[in-house]
Amino acid sequence: MSLRETIDHDSWRTVAGTGLGYGIVLLVLFVALFALPFLVFSLL
Repeated sequence: MSLRETIDHDSWRTVAGTGLGYGIVLLVLFVALFALPFLVFSLL
C-alpha cells in the first residue's frame, strides 16, 4: 500500500474537512468577537 492510497482514504478526507470547518468557525468567531468591535470602537 503506497502513501497516496493511504492518504486517499475517506477517513483522511473526514479529518481534513473537520479541521477546515473548525478553522472557518474559529475565524468567523474571531472576526465577530474581536475584529468587528475593535473597528467599531476605533471609528467612534
